[in-house]
Amino acid sequence: MEWIKIFESEEEAKNAVPVTKAKQLILNGQKICLAHTQQGFFAIADTCPHLGESLSKGTTNYLNEIVCPWHSYRYHLISGAECKHRSRDAQTFKVENREDGLYIGVPEKN
Repeated sequence: MEWIKIFESEEEAKNAVPVTKAKQLILNGQKICLAHTQQGFFAIADTCPHLGESLSKGTTNYLNEIVCPWHSYRYHLISGAECKHRSRDAQTFKVENREDGLYIGVPEKN
């Protein structure tokens, strides 16, 4: 796993991605959705497993889920599971808030 710094500080991340919002990042050639909830920052694959829409165009909810803007499928930001098990799980990524910034752990590019 490779840890990639995405923001210099948590404050910078909060300004760029307000609570209930999400932002698409491209790390190691992979589209990743960085989502912000009351519980913090989470990273999940940006492509909805249902029909492929960008999850970063959606919003987060109080259940710690990202809601797809197309059909309102909800994916838990820790497990990646769709709330009603109607599609396969979305891939999730670890997020770490360190002294020198906010990082996402992504598989190393081959």
